[in-house]
Amino acid sequence: MASALEIVLAVLPLAVIAYLMIGRFWPATRAMPLAWLSAVVIGFVSWGMTPTWIVAATINGFVTAANILWIVFGAILLLYTLKQTGAFETINAGFTSISEDRRVQVVLLVFLMGSFIEAAAGFGTPAAVVGPLLVGLGFPPLAAVVVALTGNLMAITFGAVGTPLIIGLQDTFATANVTTPAGTTVPEWVAQIGMWAASFHVIVGMLLPFIGVAMMTRFFGEERSIKPALEVLPLTLFAWFTFAVPYWLTAYFVGPTFPGLIGAMSGMLFTVGALKAGYFHPDEEWDFAPQELWPDHWVGDIEPGETSQGDRSVAADGGVVTRQMPLWKAWTPYALLAALLVLTRVWTPLTDFLTSTLVLKWSNILGTGLDNDFALLYLPGAVFVVVHLITIPLHGMNGRQIKDSWVETAENVTPAVIALLFAVATVQIMIQSGKAANIDSMLVILSDATANFAGGVYPFFASLVGAFGAFLAGSNTVSDILFGTFQYNVAENLAVSRTILVGAQAVGGAIGNLIAVHNVVAALAVVGLVGQEGRVIRLELLPLAYYATMTGILTMLFVYVIFPGVF
Repeated sequence: MASALEIVLAVLPLAVIAYLMIGRFWPATRAMPLAWLSAVVIGFVSWGMTPTWIVAATINGFVTAANILWIVFGAILLLYTLKQTGAFETINAGFTSISEDRRVQVVLLVFLMGSFIEAAAGFGTPAAVVGPLLVGLGFPPLAAVVVALTGNLMAITFGAVGTPLIIGLQDTFATANVTTPAGTTVPEWVAQIGMWAASFHVIVGMLLPFIGVAMMTRFFGEERSIKPALEVLPLTLFAWFTFAVPYWLTAYFVGPTFPGLIGAMSGMLFTVGALKAGYFHPDEEWDFAPQELWPDHWVGDIEPGETSQGDRSVAADGGVVTRQMPLWKAWTPYALLAALLVLTRVWTPLTDFLTSTLVLKWSNILGTGLDNDFALLYLPGAVFVVVHLITIPLHGMNGRQIKDSWVETAENVTPAVIALLFAVATVQIMIQSGKAANIDSMLVILSDATANFAGGVYPFFASLVGAFGAFLAGSNTVSDILFGTFQYNVAENLAVSRTILVGAQAVGGAIGNLIAVHNVVAALAVVGLVGQEGRVIRLELLPLAYYATMTGILTMLFVYVIFPGVF
């Protein structure tokens, strides 16, 4: 059992991040290098990390950060491509034709469309796509990031066509010393875990669409109140219901691959249909205050509602005539993006080709045994770039527009580079800190301390442990890899259900994405607002507290009261 000093030292890099970013509002570009430095010093002095291991862990983090930056680059490139061609102007008009109410737009874009993109692609892609769309509609960029990060929690556990469960747990348990229920294989058992995770999400997520709207009206509305959100509560519940029912049924009968996809498609179909039929519209439209009243930190390099002038031609009298692009043409790049994201994750021959072609691998980094790679074609960044290239002839872009889209993209990605590199490197040092001396890492010490402190009430904190892993790694998959077997062992020691407790872990991995530093940096980068990470994390602690508390209560009820005999 770790000493109190070891626990304090293990938590110190995280305390540096919390103090500088949340307490002092430092931008991640300044805070993360200091957090990395503190992790280096602690790892070297207290964990016996050699310089070789420190450099190797840092390189490993940099390679992972490069994966994220590739996705961010592609998302921003497509954003500026559509701004240059005038497609955003048409997309905005299309959404306002359904409803000009910002609350309705949050339900459609953030909860439903964001969940679909998360289910198809994962990797933090929803915020990279939905955030710019909201800004294009006229949302304050800070509000766009906050609601975009909040809205797709239910899909994250099954994101990228089930990757967090299939890779994060199946591969871990296939090699770990665990016992599955009699007559089941590891994949079948992981499917049972997915069913429990979906059960948590369906119950706790009932208020998720409402929370996204309430966050917007409370913190970004002129009246600073959740009352406007209550006016669309029937719509948020309808959207949740049409998403949750097929979502849970798919998890129960099919497995962990398609719950998010099926749920999101069902929700979009029924919710858009109901709105077009005249149902669930609020009596009065709600909008933000005039932009001149917004605080300066709400807006960065990208102006809300900023669009190009659309298709332009010269009239007979020599004047310039602006024509709005057809709606189908404006949406085609995003439709193509969604189709390609699904295809590259579902069609096995294509997936195998993309994961084996142009993959830059670094094996046994500096002789430490650490491996990492950069799958240039498989990462969603490549899909964004391909769609950009297709959009050039589709929207008739000229040379100036193409150049401007690339220049503006480079200008917006650059501020995120330092923050992401050092954020992920800090995490890697914490994860790898015990390898050199063959002792528990900072990460393991913190999780063990939580389990030992909690004792029999540990199931309440199981999802928080999963959230902690995702906060560090920015990935539900990595959180499941780090803590899946740990949660299993704690459940075994407490003689409670392994599948339920590990299911809570999978839900926690989704919760932690709300405040994962490099997820927040990436989301801010695509709306031109790098530097406001502390404000975003502070706000996201509210939905995190709700989701973790409710999941904790349900976990206690499930393992001790309702399903005490489940394996």
